[in-house]
Amino acid sequence: MSVIDSIELYLVQTPLPAPFSPAWVINGTRRSSTYYVARIRTDDGVQGFSAMSGSGRERAGIGDFLAHALLGKDPTDIDHVLEMLRVPGYGGIRNFWIEPAFWDIKGKLAGKPVYELLGGKAQTLDLYVSAGEVKEPAARIEECWARYEEGFHTMKMRVHDFDEAIDIRQIQEPARAMEGKMKLAVDCNQAFWLTGNGPGPKWDLPRAKRFCDAAYEAGLAWVEEPLFMEWYDQLAELTAYSKVPVSGGELHTSGLPELAHMIDKRCYHIFQPDAMWTGGISQTLEVAKLARKAGLKFTGHTWSNGIGFAVNMQVFLASGFAGEMDFEYPYSPPGWTIEARDAILVQPWQHTRGKLEAPTAHGLGFEIDERALAHYGRCFFKANRKTVSWMPEVLHDLTVAAPLKAVAA
Repeated sequence: MSVIDSIELYLVQTPLPAPFSPAWVINGTRRSSTYYVARIRTDDGVQGFSAMSGSGRERAGIGDFLAHALLGKDPTDIDHVLEMLRVPGYGGIRNFWIEPAFWDIKGKLAGKPVYELLGGKAQTLDLYVSAGEVKEPAARIEECWARYEEGFHTMKMRVHDFDEAIDIRQIQEPARAMEGKMKLAVDCNQAFWLTGNGPGPKWDLPRAKRFCDAAYEAGLAWVEEPLFMEWYDQLAELTAYSKVPVSGGELHTSGLPELAHMIDKRCYHIFQPDAMWTGGISQTLEVAKLARKAGLKFTGHTWSNGIGFAVNMQVFLASGFAGEMDFEYPYSPPGWTIEARDAILVQPWQHTRGKLEAPTAHGLGFEIDERALAHYGRCFFKANRKTVSWMPEVLHDLTVAAPLKAVAA
């Protein structure tokens, strides 16, 4: 039996080619993508990886418990891994995002992609392109045409204004311009309020109902996150009212118990959990099963990084919904490009005319670019069954490294 022999934790910062202003972060223009990477290695040399979005040094102290709880244990015993990851959660530190690394190992040991271990099969995925920024109608229409020319037939827009009329205009005009060419959807980013940099719009139920009415009249495919994510009763009322499908579920860090409650209450028509936040692969796949049983829809949320994209793709391929639903493809140039999103992968997840073939490589389906990880990442914790090393000093200076190609040149 293989056992867990070492654990390494990295903070990774990859530069973006242009400033990127995500709709969900108030006054939060980004010039880099920041995330944590976990590398788990077995005594026979098999490695598993996972990654979680970050903002700085907030997870710098998680290594000691992971080493104590997991070193020397069976990496394929996912139930035990989840039990151990729950322990710091009782104190408010949730790290289910690490669980996919063990599925990565389990798939590699079995010689199969993770989705095959979970009952899925290889198939071509239809993608919807997911924009990340709020744009005025003329700029949005130009963006829609650009993505259409690249082969996408569905696109998700963003709105996030204090003025309700502006939000509605930003969906109506692109919908008219693209009618008969491209399906459009919209993310309102009301499920969580990232207001650390300043105040942002906060919708109530009446405003959400009016917006859903406007979205229906405009012919939108769905409306995502139109209310705060813990307003379960109001979400259920809105979903029952709306003529356009309502979706959400990406950031429910309580995992399966909370999302099961929301499915029971029918808070959304379409559940879109992100396994990096919603309990890892095991719990998120159970959400898909419950959605199927309830007659609801399921797809993945993937706005994080190339590893998070891979994890949610594996869940989606195993969910049974891959032939029915489109899968999210975050792509919002000039800032959020495919190469920047997947900067530490040997092979980025490149689409072909809005489609993506299921990976056939074992485990989670990607290979880490070790040179890129060493360049953009700071290893702040490493442990094996003999020694433990915590290196917080590497996190003192968080200057983002220059692009690797520029350095090489």
